[in-house]
Amino acid sequence: MDYNLLIGGSAGQGIDTLVTLLEKVLQRSSYYLFSNKDYMSRVRGGHNFSQIRFGTKTVHGHKNALDVIVAFDEKTVTEHLPRLKKGGKVVLDHSLKEDVKIPEGQSIYLPLKEGAKDLGNPKVFSVVLLGALINALDLDLKIGKKVIENTFEDKILEVNHKALIKGFEMDLESWNLEKPENTDQRIKINSNQGIALGALAAGVTLYSAYPMTPSTSIMDFLAANQKKAKIVVEQAEDEIAAINLAIGASYAGIRAMTGTSGGGFSLMTEALGLAAITETPLVVANVQRPGPATGFPTRTEQSDLSFILTASHGEIPRMVTSIRTGEEAFYKTANAFNLSEKYQTLVILLNDQYLADANQTIKPYDFSKVSIERHIAEEKDLPEGDYQRYRFTEEGISPRIIPGKIPGKTLLADSDEHNENGNITESAEMRIKMMDKRMKKLKALEKEVEEPWFMGTDNPEILLVGWGSTYGTLRETVEILQEEGHSIGALSFGDVYPLPKKTLEEKTKGAKKVINVEQNYTGQLAKLIRQETGITFDHSILKYDGRQIALEELIESVKEVL
Repeated sequence: MDYNLLIGGSAGQGIDTLVTLLEKVLQRSSYYLFSNKDYMSRVRGGHNFSQIRFGTKTVHGHKNALDVIVAFDEKTVTEHLPRLKKGGKVVLDHSLKEDVKIPEGQSIYLPLKEGAKDLGNPKVFSVVLLGALINALDLDLKIGKKVIENTFEDKILEVNHKALIKGFEMDLESWNLEKPENTDQRIKINSNQGIALGALAAGVTLYSAYPMTPSTSIMDFLAANQKKAKIVVEQAEDEIAAINLAIGASYAGIRAMTGTSGGGFSLMTEALGLAAITETPLVVANVQRPGPATGFPTRTEQSDLSFILTASHGEIPRMVTSIRTGEEAFYKTANAFNLSEKYQTLVILLNDQYLADANQTIKPYDFSKVSIERHIAEEKDLPEGDYQRYRFTEEGISPRIIPGKIPGKTLLADSDEHNENGNITESAEMRIKMMDKRMKKLKALEKEVEEPWFMGTDNPEILLVGWGSTYGTLRETVEILQEEGHSIGALSFGDVYPLPKKTLEEKTKGAKKVINVEQNYTGQLAKLIRQETGITFDHSILKYDGRQIALEELIESVKEVL
């Protein structure tokens, strides 16, 4: 069983407060949940909403069909009523009764504003509504009280506590939800928080960035915890400064990271080349949103892949990996630091607004699966004589030392082409050797990349292929179409470049239809696959309106192709 609830209204009405509190109550009541946001880029006004899908089994993404609409305003009803299931409910304040038309038997009008006013604080409207929903969803009021106590303080706590009880006593009829049997501990987290925690687990010491939606919550999380974690979080004056700060810190021997979205990443591209030619480890998170230019600042898309594969003038090695779940965000980020340092190269983490703002319940992170693998040379590892920072080796990886740490060993680094010692050169022969040395890293990285996750029928006739945040929808689509008798499977890529090929080649060989599923206009993963393997797709399902493809949309689109 799963239940789909939408909460909508204008920015500033308290939607986020209600969503955050209700999610915590559901999580602590042992429900699995997945929630996503749709919000305007303005500070106040405009139509915003969040969907909370929850149930007794793991939920992987969002659906369009709604069981309940919680409306803070008339716009929410008119906008989303067509998605309400037969027998679904609309919960709203008495004051909206004359403004909206809702089918008979589906509306629940409550004296929410009146109740908040009686308490002397209209702002507790959201908590009155929370109390009413806890009652209707047959949740434990004690859990609600504990959530309130953990959220508010002093006099504000007292009035919110009263608001919760007032809402609960409105005595809504129970909606008879199935109760969860699995009460294992689960945490509620979004993928940007997962990235931040993964960086901490990997030993990050400096995070430098300039605020840019939807990447800012990585910086927010790290900044809120920097004293506990004993790290430095630096808000730079722009993205150019942010990435150069990170490169400088990494050159000095500490683990550093920067993060941004597409527009900020555009500003960082020259510095990517600096990191590459100096062979300085660097981890960069790009949380995608629709472009070009400012585009849709608060919406989602997967449209930066082609750009990121070649970003920087000249040719440089890099690893590109994408986030598929909030759980994976933690482990992938921690691993990115180890790979970046091992191969002295650039690792780019691709996320997007949909997952960055989507809260999921997952098993607590297992820190025993994360290790900090430093690759710093010591004096005993170095030959006699001058230190050769760029010494030629079989895999293209040279001994890296921390500047100033080993007496008599001078580290030379420059943005110009150089020889093994780091001295600037214009030798054609040395240029070829250095390019070959750096690009060897791609071959080495091929051994590190993870094969795409496969789900579905062995040797399926229909194969869906996607990457990153489409994972959850791909997975549930395959499960539903399998139940309907289709021979179907899906590949979901996490590591994208160097492209893992083995599973892709195996699964496409026997498929009658291979369908590409992406959140962009040009099918960027499909282009990369064609370029690297010669494999072509029979059909593409592409969405680029700034909204993530929903479960019903993908199922319908696949059936149209069939």
